[in-house]
Amino acid sequence: MSPWRIGTADTVCTTRRRASAPRLSFSGAATISAMMQGFYKEIVLDHYQRPRNRGELENADIEEHLNNPLCGDEVTVYAKLRDGKVANIRFTGRGCSISQASASMLTERLSGKDREEAEAEIEAFLEMMRTEEKEELGDLAALKGIIQTPNRVRCATLAWDAFSKGFGNYYHG
Repeated sequence: MSPWRIGTADTVCTTRRRASAPRLSFSGAATISAMMQGFYKEIVLDHYQRPRNRGELENADIEEHLNNPLCGDEVTVYAKLRDGKVANIRFTGRGCSISQASASMLTERLSGKDREEAEAEIEAFLEMMRTEEKEELGDLAALKGIIQTPNRVRCATLAWDAFSKGFGNYYHG
């Protein structure tokens, strides 16, 4: 009988398995995936517990409110635009850690972006949430990485959809 492996390829249990016991094998990829999952949770919890740019913005050029009737999450995104760029962006809302962390991350990601850059960021994020993680989106990949069920995608995209709608209304009336 061959020994069974636990952990990484460097760790081998010398105990022989019984013939009826299932074979256990953990690849390095599974360990890395678990580590990334923990890292992603830390990023989301940090933004949830210490949200960036939370609060109303007076005289905002964009003020868009959306809610998710399935879970009760809601968010309002505010932005001031100057010289074709997002000069100031804030949010208010309530809901799960994913929706509120995502709103915080949106404000950091879009601040200072011009119209084309902001639209490209929104499109890339929404596409990632529909498909697979994109490392080039940095910490935003954490939102995709922790979502275990499709109904949570709406939580992550709520603020992005609100900003996109308000941005579109601002430029296209």
